[in-house]
Amino acid sequence: MKKILVAAAVMACFGTAGAAEDITVDVAVIGAGGAGLSAAVQAHELGANVVVVEKMAMVGGNTVRAAGGLNAVGTALQQAKGTKDSVEIMFYDTMKGGHWLNDPALVRTLVTKSASSVYWLLAHGGDLRDVGLMAGASQPRTHRPTGGALVGPEVVRTLYTAAKNLKIDVRTNTHAEQILTDKSGRVVGLKVKGKDGTYTIHSKAVVDAAGGFGANNEMVAKYVPRLKGFATTNHPGATGDGLLLAEKIGAQLIQMDQIQTHPTVVPNVGEMITEAVRGNGAVLINKEGKRFFNELETRDKVSAAILKQKDGVAYLFFDSDMQKSLKATNNYIKQKYCLNGATLDEVAGKMGVPADTLKATMDAWKAGKAANKDAFGRADMPRDLDKGPFYAILVTPAVHHTMGGIKIDPLTQVYNTKGQVIPGLFAAGEVTGGVHGGNRLGGNAQADIVTFGRIAGEQAYIFAKQLDAAQAKK
Repeated sequence: MKKILVAAAVMACFGTAGAAEDITVDVAVIGAGGAGLSAAVQAHELGANVVVVEKMAMVGGNTVRAAGGLNAVGTALQQAKGTKDSVEIMFYDTMKGGHWLNDPALVRTLVTKSASSVYWLLAHGGDLRDVGLMAGASQPRTHRPTGGALVGPEVVRTLYTAAKNLKIDVRTNTHAEQILTDKSGRVVGLKVKGKDGTYTIHSKAVVDAAGGFGANNEMVAKYVPRLKGFATTNHPGATGDGLLLAEKIGAQLIQMDQIQTHPTVVPNVGEMITEAVRGNGAVLINKEGKRFFNELETRDKVSAAILKQKDGVAYLFFDSDMQKSLKATNNYIKQKYCLNGATLDEVAGKMGVPADTLKATMDAWKAGKAANKDAFGRADMPRDLDKGPFYAILVTPAVHHTMGGIKIDPLTQVYNTKGQVIPGLFAAGEVTGGVHGGNRLGGNAQADIVTFGRIAGEQAYIFAKQLDAAQAKK
């Protein structure tokens, strides 16, 4: 987490707060996270004059906290690994993972355009050259920085560097207070408040990429009462502002009760341990020293299984072999919350679990790996987990992703409660609903924000140019 915050703080210094003077642009973007920056860069590259408003002091949003990777199918990087993946397999995995509540048209778009999203980031100087496996996926398709480093800071660095190089106007500490419409219902701009006061951004199109509401526990509990009081992995600004702004002009909100918890978050610290740790071989151990579930099941199922254990917690357990395989663990093992021991006896003592039970558990794991048959049905068992030193991190579920939000179509057009398109308004990222259904697969959020962010930027540009053409004829 320290590295993530440092990266975000560095990026914050480039943001500029807008003066309290009205401005006119082609496209106004709400939110400078991954979706908003993708939209801004794409729209600008097509020829639009763009402004981005971000209420926080730094860019990045939840994206900068993302750890696992970006799911994509059919890239040369994936194919080089000899992976037997396809568009249909990724589509099926995503629909199944979302309990078939996903909008199939949105999922089809996500999947078919995922490879181009990776190539687009690579073309802008991003590093997504490592490909791994994450929970809920039947094939390795998670693209991440070399060595398995954290993906979020890399995606934000890549996008924000592109925005700076293009001289896109990014205004931090600037809060969107209202989406403006004309008498016909067409979106015509934003009312915003910066540090120097309130002003109007006149625009031909608006992209709402303000993110979800995972950090607004009152709103979370409104839709899912059992999550009242839950901790969150979200950044403080993820309070649902973009949803409320859109709702005020009639936007339809869907699947708002579909809220995901991430199963491996450090209690009282709030740091999320990336799913790639389990993907690279780590197991979950309860306070009795036993495994209890398939670690590569979907997040909702793993979260539920952990909550059934004593005190609603479990240990994420791995060895030095696994640790060396994933750069993302380098920071974890330096923290006080990470227990370690040269032997199983030593680490068991620090965990407070019976050493004999832990040894038997790991012997069973190793035997299952040798027989290619796990007692809990885990298909991928890449390591024996028998090489000291050993590591254990206490984890519990926390609110992680809000799958519900603004109803959009594959062109990111926003629909109102009457099922009609709201002209000039587009939306992308966690502020939208329908992409992930009842459960988001790890790695699909990054695919979502870049893929639909790019589409939103493209469509906002097209709408603006069509408006120019129509007005020129008058």
